[in-house]
Amino acid sequence: MSAPNIDLPTPGPESPRAPRKPYRFATLCATVENPDMKDQYSASSVPIYQTATFKGVSGQYDYTRSGNPTRSHLEHHLAKMSSAEHAFAVSSGMAAMDVITRVLKPGDEVIAGDDLYGGTNRLLSFLKSHGGVIVHHVDTTNDESIIPYVKAGKTAMVMLESPTNPLLKIADLAKISALVKERAPEVIIVVDNTMMSPYLQKPLEHGADIVYDSATKYLSGHHDLMAGVITCNRDDLAKQMAFTINSVGNGLSPFDSFLLLRGTKTLAVRMDRQQSSAMAVATMLDRLGFTVHYPGLKNHPRREVHERIASGAGAVLSFETGDKALSERIVGATRLWGISVSFGCVNSLISMPCVMSHASIDAATRAERGLPEDLIRLCVGIEDTDDLLDDLEHALLEAGAITLEQGVDGHHYVRASLKREGHAISRAVEKLALSEPESRHKDEREWFVSAPGKVILFGEHAVVHGVTALAASVDLRCYGLTTPRKDNKISVHFTDLADYRHEWNIDELPWDAVTYTPPGTNHPDTLDPKLIEAISTQALPLSIHDSPTARNAALTFLYLYMTLAGDVRPAIHFSARGTLPVGAGLGSSASFSSCAASALLLVLKRVSVPPRPAPTVPPIGPEHPGHVHVSHQGRRALPSDVAEEINRWAFVAEKVLHGNPSGVDNCVSVFGGALAYTRPGFGKKSGMDPIHGFKSLRFLLVDTKVPRNTKALVAGVALKKQNEPEYVEGLLEAIQTISDEARRILADPDLPRREQLKGLESLINENHAHLRDLGVSHPALEAVKSKTASYNLQTKLTGAGGGGCAVTLVPDGFSEDQLKQLINELRADGFEPYLTSVGGSGVGVLSPHAASDEPHVTAYALPVTPPETPGVREDVAQASSLRSVFENAASNDFATWAEQRGRWLPNIKSGT
Repeated sequence: MSAPNIDLPTPGPESPRAPRKPYRFATLCATVENPDMKDQYSASSVPIYQTATFKGVSGQYDYTRSGNPTRSHLEHHLAKMSSAEHAFAVSSGMAAMDVITRVLKPGDEVIAGDDLYGGTNRLLSFLKSHGGVIVHHVDTTNDESIIPYVKAGKTAMVMLESPTNPLLKIADLAKISALVKERAPEVIIVVDNTMMSPYLQKPLEHGADIVYDSATKYLSGHHDLMAGVITCNRDDLAKQMAFTINSVGNGLSPFDSFLLLRGTKTLAVRMDRQQSSAMAVATMLDRLGFTVHYPGLKNHPRREVHERIASGAGAVLSFETGDKALSERIVGATRLWGISVSFGCVNSLISMPCVMSHASIDAATRAERGLPEDLIRLCVGIEDTDDLLDDLEHALLEAGAITLEQGVDGHHYVRASLKREGHAISRAVEKLALSEPESRHKDEREWFVSAPGKVILFGEHAVVHGVTALAASVDLRCYGLTTPRKDNKISVHFTDLADYRHEWNIDELPWDAVTYTPPGTNHPDTLDPKLIEAISTQALPLSIHDSPTARNAALTFLYLYMTLAGDVRPAIHFSARGTLPVGAGLGSSASFSSCAASALLLVLKRVSVPPRPAPTVPPIGPEHPGHVHVSHQGRRALPSDVAEEINRWAFVAEKVLHGNPSGVDNCVSVFGGALAYTRPGFGKKSGMDPIHGFKSLRFLLVDTKVPRNTKALVAGVALKKQNEPEYVEGLLEAIQTISDEARRILADPDLPRREQLKGLESLINENHAHLRDLGVSHPALEAVKSKTASYNLQTKLTGAGGGGCAVTLVPDGFSEDQLKQLINELRADGFEPYLTSVGGSGVGVLSPHAASDEPHVTAYALPVTPPETPGVREDVAQASSLRSVFENAASNDFATWAEQRGRWLPNIKSGT
């Protein structure tokens, strides 16, 4: 069955009407409409044509094996949902695979993963032993492992799953497809998308030739039918598969087509609930110390890859207990979780793959492929999340996997297998380090914060003249750490600003110049010139004027500290460093401002992180009814009121640093994601609007190391506009059109990824040409653009131009070898490239409740830059090891080390 993509026309730029947006996925699911097959009675639900034959000799249908109206409606609907040209519905998922593999012939070679669904493995084994097909099983999480097996003229098919079942391994579909097609373009890339469904992942957009789903799972959602779905965009493959389906007669029956069509209507609603609960279950198991396989967890080794190719983590997870008998007891102790194979239905299921779904794989092969015998797979349904957590928690307790312990902060569950002396001591130390009983002094905790930089994607310079600019966060961040002191002093250390250090006696600061801003009130719109002058002349040392950036940073920190502190003046040390280049136009000042604001607000208790909830405690007799912990979603994210308060004070800090900022940079840094900004005063809607729905994009940022004079560049454009008004106005109108088009591309969640990237590449090239015509480029920027163009990559300047940074879009699947070569060539030319992604989360705080294996008081293993630079005398008895590593860690390892400190509480990004 062939069906075109649904792409509603967008009115031209001359139209006064707003463009009609394409339908989102949930709307597509619920809207079953085939314009070529109108029902004669206008039925609102597709009828079941329960017939084997059709009368007449010239009609569209004659025999249901060859075609049936109910199935045709379904296949059209599936093609629309999958953004595919062709869709076929067959009798099961394995029937779908059988149809696909019929294109193979004896002597063909197939490359497949080593963590496959048992039925897939069984069919491949049959083809190997009976069909003369050569099968290579490789670790598809290692992209390069496939290359030695790709042989032009011999390799016929590559079969991928991502995530895999049941270990939830992630294959980079885009990269593998590109690597294979570079070496053997004729190879057919096949992806089993059952674990994701077209709602969360569309492999055709990442280079796959054929995609199949066991529609018994999520697409149906109710486990009341068997079905398989095949989608593709290639006419030649579709023709072969249609012939096979008609010949062998495994097309889906009319009644089952009706049931599947009904199930697809609620796919998005079901999946939203299921993966929300799955995340809660994975979080609980991870917190208890089990090895959990789930791409939604931060510690998943390929989480970044998965988030690039998929829009959700799904509703299947697995975990290891370390003991097969223990796993069997856990499975047997559940009540709500049904013991069964399969997944994707509305009710939750639990199983042990090695004795159920994957039992057809012999034990030796399972061991060779790293499939643990004690593995438990959980398939999450739509039941109440708290009921699922409670049932699993009781099963773990009944099986002896966890125990209830009395701690300094009440009862809580711990994993029984970890109750060794060393772990018990570590937990006790951690509680002392991270808990916050009322008896502890208010300033005795370290706060570790971070905030992203930003990049102007489109509209720079033109924004000054009323054109909309698009800005997004980058995964290059500034990090801040506050450490308590006990000597009535405050001190700073700015590693990236000539390693600047200084300390002040708190009582000697110019407090008489301060106008205190109490909690619940906002800072005035303008800065306090009296306090600025007092800090500059009385507190800042003369030597700091040799480093203007360090001077401004110290001035900003002291201004915030004194304005916020009032009579509560804690002695602290503030360290700041980052992975952002300073002064390159990537929002390093806003990132610093957000870190300083969030750290001081936390130290002074002007904001707080979500409290750790009391755990569930079972009843102990009639006098102790126990306690039920009712979980809530988003407990790892900073509340919106906290983020808004941080943003207000980050904007104050930006004013100290820059005088008259737009507010864009600090908003992106605090809230993350992306936003569109239009300055007021130009007769149209102004302000900042978040851009929702887009996935993270990979960029190569290149610092030319050429200093910029932003004021001169802005003045130059203004002068050019004055001298050549019609010419410059034309350029500004063109840039506004680019910004509008880019905004539509980024905000369209159903636009195929390939089309999105292609559109952005064209807009990047076009935008840079207009900026060059405005006179704000630089020979260094043009050299970067020329170099990247030789790799077929598109580049533009960002920020003020005249030096600074260039941004290059790196498409999905771009060769890593070529990328490394490009980076080396840019460095050889004297530039500094940074590979990063755009559109991530905003300000983050390291959770004080994290159950880390490395509490703050322990030593951290990480390369440092010896020796420590001599500087301020430390009057604290012994500086914390966290601060020591924070300030001395090697730059290349710092971001990874920071991410691994524990659980970060990120602000929810505005872009998704």
